[in-house]
Amino acid sequence: MALAALDVYRDAVRERSPELRPEILAEGAAALSPEPFLAARTVQESIGINETGGPAVIVSSAGMATGGRVLHHLRRLLPDPRNAVVVVGFAAAGTRARDLVDGARVLKMFGEYVPVRAEVADVPHFSAHADADQILGWLRGVPPPHTTYLVHGEPAASEALRDRVDRELGWTAVVPRSGEAVLVR
Repeated sequence: MALAALDVYRDAVRERSPELRPEILAEGAAALSPEPFLAARTVQESIGINETGGPAVIVSSAGMATGGRVLHHLRRLLPDPRNAVVVVGFAAAGTRARDLVDGARVLKMFGEYVPVRAEVADVPHFSAHADADQILGWLRGVPPPHTTYLVHGEPAASEALRDRVDRELGWTAVVPRSGEAVLVR
C-alpha cells in the first residue's frame, strides 16, 4: 500500500501537479527517490535490504510492526544506535510500534528479545485513517443503518465518535465490548 501511494506521488511529480510544492517540482523524481533509495516490491528485494551494511531508514506499512517483512528489518536495525525507526501515523496500544513510541528498551520478536538502541521518532499526524469529521462526512452520504458499530480505535476516541454520531446524525451508535458478538442483518 505504501508503494502504491508512492507511485501516486511520483505520477504527480511527473505530471507537474500544481498541488505540489515548487521545490518538489524543481527537484523532480529525486525528491521522492533520493539515492540510494530502494522501493522493495518483492520478498526477494526486501530480503536484500537485510544484506546491506551501514545505517538505514526503513519505511513500511506493516501494521504497526505487528507482523510482516518489517519485523526482520527491525530485528536487525533496532540494536544499532546509528539507525532510526520512524513511526508514521497513529500507533495503537498493544503494538510494537506503540511500545517503541513509549520508549521500550527491548522488543520481543521471533521468540527473542531485541534491544532497542536505534533512535525512535514519532510522527503521529500522518495517518491513512479518516478523522472524526471525515467519517461523519462520509456517513452523511449513506442511508441511516439500524445500528452503527464503531469497532476500530482507542476506547476514548471511539466513545467520543459514538457520541457525535448520535448527536449530529441522530443514529444509534455502539462501541461493542471486546469479544461481544452482534447479529448484523
